[in-house]
Amino acid sequence: MRIFLLILFCFLIETTAFAQPVNVLITDQHYPEEPSIHINPKNPALIMVGVNISYMHLSVDSGKTWSETKMVSDYGVWGDPCILTDSVGDFCFLHLSNPLQGNWIDRIVFQKYDVDSAKWTVDSYMGLNGSKAQDKEWCVSNPANNLLFTTWTEFDDYGSTDLADSSRIMFSRSADGGATWSQASKINQVSGDCIDSDNTVEGAVPAMGPNGEVYVSWAGPAGIVFDRSLDSGNTWLQHDIFVDPMPTGWDYGIPGISRANGLPITLCDVSGGAYHGRIYINWSDQRNGSHNTDVFLSYSQDGGDTWSAPVRVNNDTTQTHQFFTWMTIDPSTGWLYGVFYDRRNYTDNYTDVYLAISKDGGQTFENHLISESPFLPSSNIFFGDYTNISALNGMVRPVWTRLHNDSLSVWTALIQIDSTGGFTGYSPIGQRDNLSEILAFPNPSSGKIAFSWKLKTSTTFSIEIWDNMGKKIASPVVNKTLSEGMYVEHFDSSSYQLSSGIYYFQLISEGRILQVKKFVIQ
Repeated sequence: MRIFLLILFCFLIETTAFAQPVNVLITDQHYPEEPSIHINPKNPALIMVGVNISYMHLSVDSGKTWSETKMVSDYGVWGDPCILTDSVGDFCFLHLSNPLQGNWIDRIVFQKYDVDSAKWTVDSYMGLNGSKAQDKEWCVSNPANNLLFTTWTEFDDYGSTDLADSSRIMFSRSADGGATWSQASKINQVSGDCIDSDNTVEGAVPAMGPNGEVYVSWAGPAGIVFDRSLDSGNTWLQHDIFVDPMPTGWDYGIPGISRANGLPITLCDVSGGAYHGRIYINWSDQRNGSHNTDVFLSYSQDGGDTWSAPVRVNNDTTQTHQFFTWMTIDPSTGWLYGVFYDRRNYTDNYTDVYLAISKDGGQTFENHLISESPFLPSSNIFFGDYTNISALNGMVRPVWTRLHNDSLSVWTALIQIDSTGGFTGYSPIGQRDNLSEILAFPNPSSGKIAFSWKLKTSTTFSIEIWDNMGKKIASPVVNKTLSEGMYVEHFDSSSYQLSSGIYYFQLISEGRILQVKKFVIQ
């Protein structure tokens, strides 16, 4: 009885300290999977998601609502989306190619979204090398000088079993915001085959160090290995550094999933906190059995020369599957946040989504269930190759694919972590302790619209108007202190020559978005 009460007590502590976050559907159209997400550090209200194969989704209210755009490029669009921002706060979208003139996935494509103009302004590419295939890219930006660094896998002949064909890890850099890219160079020492399995080199996700170092790891026939450049990619190590044997390889089976992998994610803490400069590698494998996939993390405090023994990220005591991990670091705290699929609560293929949090430099992890309900995937439908997650100032936005009843959809969760590590969460739109729901009338409007709300206590507010493409239209109120009472703000769209469409009214206090109201101009 005492043991039961202790277990119940511990369960209640966890569930009350970290309440169920609100799940938000990003899209269930066009067979979406393999999502990438990024919070804009210049304006956290702006979040972009890329979805395989060719769609971009933009939120202007920190992830509560989403618009959709079909991506086009002169070089074609073919999946493996990677989203980031450059140092000025413009979004970057990298993906594979499918050109009308050329070969399928014959280059890595880079596109840039200018936040001020709400337009795509750059459409460039890197890595074109005859008919060789360029696959699974990822990119990182140096905020100090806006240099962009991309790594990926090049195949002599994708899928070939010919021993004469090989795969390698490639690198390219841009010094002009992505308009042009350096000649691609090979950075690995041990190459792989072209089968796209354990003996293929894959999973090159670069990370920036605190002094401009470029760090990257990948998996292949030598296990997980690590490389670095201390001069912005001009030179790399003579010999890759061994990290972990990854004894069962990166390509493994998960029941109900068409294909699965445990490819590594490289990160570095640039927060200035206790673990400043620490490098992390996050992956999953089946070293504990083919029916017991686990998520792992190893770290280095000496620039990657030596690595810790792997720490298990999932803290369950079951022999079930935890897979498709991704991890990020909140630059304000140095805390690690990971997202992965998890079957600890089931004996069949039902699947949850969990969030892992480490506040001590990857030595220990909390685990929290964040999906509102499980899903039951089918191996007959492609599920994608990764999840993703972004964090900034305690705002955490994981993104994942859900496959249930043969239907694919992509979701996020609205998570806010306070300074003590407690979960404050987000209520559905329109709910704040100090604030009644914003009302808009008339809505839709022919041009003139009024917004009303009620305050319980005095608060300093700013008000912003945004369009559906993430462009700020107006700031009618800036840092105005309002006392307790009822308020009405009038907005005349004709003053800004706004066209018909969807717009957003944001109430902001101390840099935090308290409420967003969508309105329509006819």
